[in-house]
Amino acid sequence: MDNALAPASRFLRVMSFTLPVVLLLLASPLSGQQTYVTRYDAFGGYAFLDSPHVSLFENGFSTQAGVRVRKWVSLGVDYTYASGNLTITPDLLTTALQQQLGAQLAGLVRAGVIPPTYSLSVAAHSRTQTFAVGPQLAYRHFTKTTLFLRPLFMGIIHETATPTPTPADPIATGIVKSLAPSGTKTNNVLFYGFGGGFDIIFSKHFSWRTQADLVYDHLFDDLLKDGRFTTRFSTGPAFNFGKNIAEK
Repeated sequence: MDNALAPASRFLRVMSFTLPVVLLLLASPLSGQQTYVTRYDAFGGYAFLDSPHVSLFENGFSTQAGVRVRKWVSLGVDYTYASGNLTITPDLLTTALQQQLGAQLAGLVRAGVIPPTYSLSVAAHSRTQTFAVGPQLAYRHFTKTTLFLRPLFMGIIHETATPTPTPADPIATGIVKSLAPSGTKTNNVLFYGFGGGFDIIFSKHFSWRTQADLVYDHLFDDLLKDGRFTTRFSTGPAFNFGKNIAEK
């Protein structure tokens, strides 16, 4: 599959997993306007971040808090923490670094230090945090299910990558030391995205939330030539509290 299509494809696969659940809920006799909508909500649960361009899949957790200015629109913030492993290969690096590494490796081949078939790859462990803010639009036509859309949000993504080269490969170890002398690389950049999901309502104050969104960023632009799309998925309990604003 073309790398340019992979992020969207994975995002669609996530949504295709949740869509049948929504359709099943909507097929049941649950229609009718929701008559109790609280002012505030909070969420916490399992989350994963999937960045296929760098073959990075991270497990973690996500939390959210929001205030409903109307029953159909909220303003909220969210935080996600996740970690996982990835592999960096030369084709992911900037053109200048590719040329520099290519010249170094070619010299090592000519000197007989490495074979012509040598392939450079560096494993790394990643820890990622995201902080986002934006509006959420809600559709409350069903008494036991709320559908919601986040048309656009933005935030900051903070990532720390710790290379873990194979000890038996001194070439990779030397390259890692030159690119990350401290042993880690840390970066903060802005990201933006869109997404949505649904709440299954169990009571006035408790529901189960499932959501996914697609975001774009360009972390470590001093090393990596391309930005990347990341699917953020989370599911868990949501708590609703505050006065009833259903009449607004």
